[in-house]
Amino acid sequence: MSEAKVKGIVHVIEDTKTFGQKGFRKRQVVLEQDNGRFQNYIPIDFIQDGCDQADNLNVGDEVEVSYRLGGRKWQRDAASEVKYFLSCEALNFVVLSGGAAAPAAGANPNDAFSEAAYEEDDEVPF
Repeated sequence: MSEAKVKGIVHVIEDTKTFGQKGFRKRQVVLEQDNGRFQNYIPIDFIQDGCDQADNLNVGDEVEVSYRLGGRKWQRDAASEVKYFLSCEALNFVVLSGGAAAPAAGANPNDAFSEAAYEEDDEVPF
């Protein structure tokens, strides 16, 4: 079986979440792709020790992620509707190029607007 890969820009890096008594860990990273007509957002799960690997990613990085697809079937009882779920588990990744630095935790995104207001340039951009 060949290894599947996807390229994109890191859009979101979630915190690691722990589930169950055995401490199953999962961390979701969302990649963004621009296909010309609309933005495509691809959630990829980093599982167990892979959660720590996601610490090497930054929002804005262009990456190529190798992944494995998984799926499962769920049905509450024999009379209920069957549902199918798809998961995309990261196996490894390569940072192709670094993007904009992620804002520091607790940083106010409006600070950039305040700083821009104090520039000496008298030209109005519109």
